[in-house]
Amino acid sequence: MTTTVTAKGQVTIPKAVRELLGIVPGSEVDFHRTADGSVILTRADRKQPTSRFQKLRGHAGEGLNTDAIMALTRGDV
Repeated sequence: MTTTVTAKGQVTIPKAVRELLGIVPGSEVDFHRTADGSVILTRADRKQPTSRFQKLRGHAGEGLNTDAIMALTRGDV
């Protein structure tokens, strides 16, 4: 992916990279130079982006223990 540097030294981070790193407006990023001279972009706040699976996490409901949940999934109720 290629982007252009503005006169102020600004660049637009491509959408695919922002989505991959979970970068949203207000996020902080770090630039790290490696031994071979390349530069790596990382999130400064170290938050991991919320995965599609994390968004679905929850609980089965108040008062249900493992045995009750298993009984419901097996149709034993």
